[in-house]
Amino acid sequence: METYLYVAQIIVAVALIMLTLLQVKGGGLGGIFGQADTVYRTKRGVEKTLFQLTIALVIIFIVLSIIAFIINTEGTTTSTTAFLL
Repeated sequence: METYLYVAQIIVAVALIMLTLLQVKGGGLGGIFGQADTVYRTKRGVEKTLFQLTIALVIIFIVLSIIAFIINTEGTTTSTTAFLL
């Protein structure tokens, strides 16, 4: 069971890194053609989907990490798991 959690964490971490690198920073391609960086833009299309998927993967990664921590400390001390719950 622990092995599956670790593999899932690695897969989610790699996907999270890839999504973070794919996201456009700043003004995007508009900066090439003279668009001001101070203009407020809303995320649309693929950019919005990548942003929402990144948030979902962060939540999944945090949940997997907490579950792995609870499973690892299950046999050692009960005070640590009681503190978390």
